[in-house]
Amino acid sequence: MGVSHFHSSLRCELRIFQAKNIEPKSPGNLFVRYYLSVGNNKRIQLNSHEISSKSEPIWNESFSLECSGADESVDYLKQQTLVFELRWRSTVPVLGKMGKSQLLGRAEMPWHAVFESPNMEIEKHWLPMDSTNGRVLQSLKPPSLQISMKLVRGPSFVETEKKKNKRKERDGCGCKDIGGGYNCADYELFALAAAMEAL
Repeated sequence: MGVSHFHSSLRCELRIFQAKNIEPKSPGNLFVRYYLSVGNNKRIQLNSHEISSKSEPIWNESFSLECSGADESVDYLKQQTLVFELRWRSTVPVLGKMGKSQLLGRAEMPWHAVFESPNMEIEKHWLPMDSTNGRVLQSLKPPSLQISMKLVRGPSFVETEKKKNKRKERDGCGCKDIGGGYNCADYELFALAAAMEAL
């Protein structure tokens, strides 16, 4: 069984715009938590900034993640979902600590939907959320979250490494000779002397 080499580079641009049909029963802060699968049954958890539940639930917040991996990794990603949770947290500290957040609604966006969309982009899409019984008034429609997602394929990892190696060959170690003929060794000695002098 051979070792997989990197073949693909992928950037995911995610924007969380706003939520609707939210009316918490008590004051606090709202935020969006989302989970990205990274393989081996592991996932990354990210949170938007918190906003007061008394204000309009508008985040207008962007995130961008870049990754490189084998083509098999992209195929694995296409089978996964991106999970969004709308959460509420009380702003009243209990025993000097902020309380845990509570789930208001949950939605999933299948990655394959993004891959299969025109230009691998979904713009200002409303995701209906499964509402949890609890802190949202039941007279409302289920909460919804407005998002945009875009996937951008970049140069392969192998191509990027080749460009880096060519640049190193052309530039030597990356240091440019500056007017007095200094080179890397001179710079390292200068940095070491400056550090010793600071002590």
